[in-house]
Formats: sequence, structure tokens, C-alpha cells
Amino acid sequence: MNKKLDAEYYQLLEQIQAADFVLVELTLYLDTHPDDQNALTQFNQYSEYSRQLKAIFEPRYGPLLQYGNSPVGQQWDWGCGPWPWQV
Repeated sequence: MNKKLDAEYYQLLEQIQAADFVLVELTLYLDTHPDDQNALTQFNQYSEYSRQLKAIFEPRYGPLLQYGNSPVGQQWDWGCGPWPWQV
């Protein structure tokens, strides 16, 4: 895809990178504090925000790799396995 990169491209990309950074940090925090409901809520909010930004960005500028692709429910179950390499 060869589209002109305008100011909106850089603005959206910066917002996506910031949201994904928050998701990485919340993931690390939740790995050691899995019962923190506030952090779970924040994770789900940023996950949705990241998806919304990407839904705007990708049709205009092309696909992105995604973090926070799957929101969590009421329990942090990331470590409940099996891990992807164990399947």
C-alpha cells in the first residue's frame, strides 16, 4: 500500500503506540497482581481504545501488529496455560 503519509498518520500512530505501551505495562503489572480489578478495567479500556484507533488507521494506512487484541474478563487468566508453544 503506497499512501501519502500525512499529519493524521503520525498522530494516529503515536496514539496507537502510547495505548499499546500502556497495555504492555498493564500486562506486566497484572502478571504479579492478577486480582487488581482497577488494573483489569484499565486493561480492557485500553484494549478497546487500541482496537478503535487501529480500526481507523488500518483502512487508511495499512495493517499493524497488535497488542491487547483480546480483552480480559473479570479474571486475569493469561498464565493459566497452555502457552502457545505448548499446543
